[in-house]
Order: sequence, then structure tokens, then C-alpha cells
Amino acid sequence: MADSKEKLFSDFTAPTRQEWLDKINIDLKGADYQKKMVWRTNEGFNAEPFYRKEDLEGMAQTEALPGEFPYLRGNKKDNNRWYVRQNIKVTDAQQANEKALDLLENKGVTSLGFKIPAKQLNEAFIDTLLKGIQADAVELNFSTCQGHTVELARLLADYFNRKGYDPKALKGSIDFDPIQKMLAKGKDTTALLDHLTELVETLSPFPAFRCVCLNSDTLCHAGAYIYQELGYALAWGNEYLHLMTEAGIPATLAASKIKFNMGISGVYFMEIAKFRAARMLWAQIVKQYQSQCSGADNCPCACKMQVNATTTTYNMTLFDSYVNMLRTQTEAMSAALAGVDSIVVLPFDTPYEAPTEFAERIARNQQLLLQEESHFDKIVDVAGGSYFVEKLTQSLASEAWKLFLSVEEEGGFLAAVKAGGIQKVINDTDATRHANASKRKEFLLGTNQFPNFNEKSDGKTPLTACCCCHNQGDACEAPLPKLQTSRLASGFEALRLQTEQAGHQPVAFMLTIGNLAMRQARAQFSCNFLACAGYKVIDNLGFDSVEAGVEAAVKAGADIVVLCSSDDEYAQYAPLAFKALDGRAMFVVAGAPACMDDLKAVGIENFIHVRTDQLQTLKEYNTKLGIK
Repeated sequence: MADSKEKLFSDFTAPTRQEWLDKINIDLKGADYQKKMVWRTNEGFNAEPFYRKEDLEGMAQTEALPGEFPYLRGNKKDNNRWYVRQNIKVTDAQQANEKALDLLENKGVTSLGFKIPAKQLNEAFIDTLLKGIQADAVELNFSTCQGHTVELARLLADYFNRKGYDPKALKGSIDFDPIQKMLAKGKDTTALLDHLTELVETLSPFPAFRCVCLNSDTLCHAGAYIYQELGYALAWGNEYLHLMTEAGIPATLAASKIKFNMGISGVYFMEIAKFRAARMLWAQIVKQYQSQCSGADNCPCACKMQVNATTTTYNMTLFDSYVNMLRTQTEAMSAALAGVDSIVVLPFDTPYEAPTEFAERIARNQQLLLQEESHFDKIVDVAGGSYFVEKLTQSLASEAWKLFLSVEEEGGFLAAVKAGGIQKVINDTDATRHANASKRKEFLLGTNQFPNFNEKSDGKTPLTACCCCHNQGDACEAPLPKLQTSRLASGFEALRLQTEQAGHQPVAFMLTIGNLAMRQARAQFSCNFLACAGYKVIDNLGFDSVEAGVEAAVKAGADIVVLCSSDDEYAQYAPLAFKALDGRAMFVVAGAPACMDDLKAVGIENFIHVRTDQLQTLKEYNTKLGIK
């Protein structure tokens, strides 16, 4: 068999890189290779359309093995099982307990996250919340007001001890992250960092229970590019590691208490590369603190990064919200293939309501499908060895490391946050991405591209974040800059809701005439363009004359008439149509013809094309139509 394989391969000569390039250039028929084929990523490097074995030559990461330092290929050797996590916002301990038991016993959940109000923290509350839950059989995660985290840790440690649990068998975390509060709320919580030592000491008897969580998913939800979340997450983790070791906590213990809560954006392969690179780089950072595994049985090495990954809210939409399921599914897939420890899939209705039971069930089943039907949990690092993914991993790691070093040169992550530098970078990125969405350089299916023409909001309105701080006085003032957290679709959603609330739905009529291919293409483009504002669009097969088209538009009650034809024919048709319409509706030309200046000279002022700022143009149209 081996001989036949060798003979088979010897019959075929592998084409060289130049031969591939020559073939591609022939197929491009003179088009620019760099413009057509090279992916210009947001991460600071270009991705080629193909890679070959020689692209990995000298790349040390390809020698890495699963379950071994630097953990690029995952923390495990024999499987890729992750925790299916669902978070519960606790208002009543008994109700939360009943829901948690149902999730664990009947719904396939293996990890719970409890968000607990600080004012209810007491022994009886914890007993009620955890009643009947086998804490050593699931992963348990908790969060509360940052100022009460030590109190929560003591209550949990006491509960676990009273119940007689083996401390080594308990897995989970307490979310202590004062720096996240600075980023998200602009509140200076530096004083809370003094609790680090007490918190770690309280939970030191529980080796697999982590208590210092850096929530870089906050950056992802705010629109950060992937390399930015990764680079800042590393600096964030290093800040906590430095603070703990400076306080006298052994490096091994300090590292073993850190957990990364990271986001997952919609760039599939880049996210796979992100989590692989994150483990590799974090292991190198921790190693510099000379952290070592104690050698005890089942002792996790301190250099292993533990990651909980959450799908992002940034690209979620209120309109066509079922598309959110497609977004979260690919995001969950990338995180699962990358070997994270647990995943939270946000329900599709997150942008506009407290998730329904149906939405939560779908979110759980998205993960269960990956595990139980697609078997993503069976094979470790399936992306390992892929020329493309390995190159992405290396390139992304390089850019993130540069960012990490720049933060360290500025005095560390805490100093950068207090100076507002991190917030400015992420907010600038967010502004850039909103501008790109406005111009359709970044697509949101169902929002700025291919909207559902007939969809209404049905009373849905975007949810706004509220401050979780219940203190009085000036406690919620924001002396520091904070992250802007508007979803990418927010501008279009506000526009569409404004149109709905106007009482009259504007009608956009396609006056199609002339060249068949061009008029159809431009009518389709224009329908999609204008429907994003909630306008009713009326397409047509074509008219024999401009006058017939204008008459049909007026009869249809058109508020906007869009002339759809070819560039060569606009010089003839546009002035005639504009004159025939005689101000009875807004007149728009679909395209940017060479004769645009001549058309403007006769009074035509509205043009839509691929370079148009869609959101700004639609806002102007709403104003002209009297919609405010």
C-alpha cells in the first residue's frame, strides 16, 4: 500500500508558487492581484489567497503538541470538550436555583454563571441558590458588585467546606475585575485592587477555582479589532499578575487564579487564530515569572490560560434578529475549534429584550449541536497544521505582541486605562467601524445589506445598559473616559424606527428604463439601499418611455422616484424624467454617471451608488420627507 502511494505521488509534480501565481493572473484577466485576491485585514497584516508548506518553514509553533507548553494547540491531549455555560441573573435565590437545576438536569448545561445582587449576599441566600446542585460535578461561576467580591468568596468557601466537598474537585470562578469597571463605567476603582491578596488567600485551598477574571469581552462588545482584544487582554492579565506577585503572592498561585473572559467576533478563521495565539503568548508571559507546576497529580500548570468565550453583542441586530443565530453559531464554532474551556452563546433576542425561554433554548442547543452532533469535542486542534490558520496565528500573535509591548512601555495596562489611552483606541476603532458600516464597507446582513423589505419592529426597541452600582451620592460619577458601547447596527436601527414612527411609510418607486442588465442591477441595488431606512420599495420590469414611468410612479403614490438605467443613457433619460416628475416626488439617479455635473446643472441633486454614505444619505432623505 505504501509503495502504491509513493508511486502515485511521484506521478504528479507539485506546482511551484510562481506557477500558482501565473495561473491566478491568467484567470484574473489583467485585474490587479493585490486588490482582488489579497485580504487586507483589520489586524495590521495582509492575508494571501493561498499558502504552501514553505510558508511554515522555521515557524516554531508548528512543533507544538496538544497539552504541552506553550499550549498553542490546547490544554488537553485527548479531547476538546468544553463547558456549555449559561448565565443567570439572580433576583430571587429560589427561582434561580430552580432554573439552574432544570438547566443542569434537563437542558445539557455543564457550567453556570450567577450574577448576584450584593445586597442579598448572606449564608442563607447562598444555601438556597446552590441547594441540590452538585458543585463538584459542574463548573460554577459567580459575579457581584466588585466591592463585595471578597465577601462572596468567603461565603462560597464556607459553603463548600460545610458541604464537605473535596477542594480539588471544585471548578469555577468569581469575577473580580476592578479594571473592567474603569473601562465600562469610567469609575476609578483602583482602591479595590487592595482586595487581591485577601481574595486569593480565601480561595487558595481551591486550586481549580479562579477569582481574578479579566473581561476582555468588554473590548469585543465595544467593537475592538481582534488583535486589539488579544494584545490588551495579555497586558490586562500581566497587570494582575504583576500586582499579585508584588503583593507577595507566589507567581504559580497568582497565575492559577487568573481567568480570561474573552469575546468572539464574527471573523471566523481569525478568531480561531486568536485563541491559539492567546494561549501561546500567555504561557510565555507566565513563564517569565518562573511559575512552575508543583508536580502533584492532576495539577494544572500555571502557564495554561483558562478562557471562557462569549459571542459578541457588537454585530447583533434588532431587525432580522434570527440572523443573530447565524452569527453566534459561526462564532461558537470558531471558539470551539480553537479549544476554549467554556462558551456562552448569547440568545438571538439579546439586543431588544430579556431573553425568552425559546431564545435561551436555541442558544444552548447551538453548542450542544456542535458537541453531540458535529463532534467538535472529539478532536484536539483540528486547525493545527493548516497553512492558512498557522500563518494567521503567527501574524496575529506578532501584531498583538507589539500592542502588548507598547502598553508595557507606557507603564502597564492600569496606567494606560487611567490615562484613557485604551478607551481612546477602542472608541476610535468603534467610530471607524460605524463609519464603514454607514458606507457599507462593513456589511450587516439584514441591516445595511439585503434588509427584509416587509419587516416591522413590532414594538421592539434597543435595550440600553444600566449601571449596576446601587451606591448613593457621587459613587456613579465617571471621572475616567469610558468605552462607547453602541452596536454596529444602532444607527440604521434608529433610522428605521424613526421611519416606522412617522406614521407614513415612504414609497420608493424604481423607474427602470433602457439597458436591461443595467436597469435591473441598479434597481436591485436601489431597493436594498432604500429599504434599509424602512421605505416601501416598488420594483418594475421596465418602461417604454420616461413619461410612462413617471405616470406609474405618481399613480403608486411614490415619495421617491429612482431612475435606473445605464450611465450612457442617463444624459438622455434623467433630464426628461426630472422635468416630467416636476417636483411631485424626490428624484434620485441610481449611479455616478460621467454626466453627473451636467445633471446637477439642471437641478438633479440626489445620486446613490456604491461609494455613497448610505446611513448619512438616508438620514438626509428622511429630513427631506419630513420624518424627524
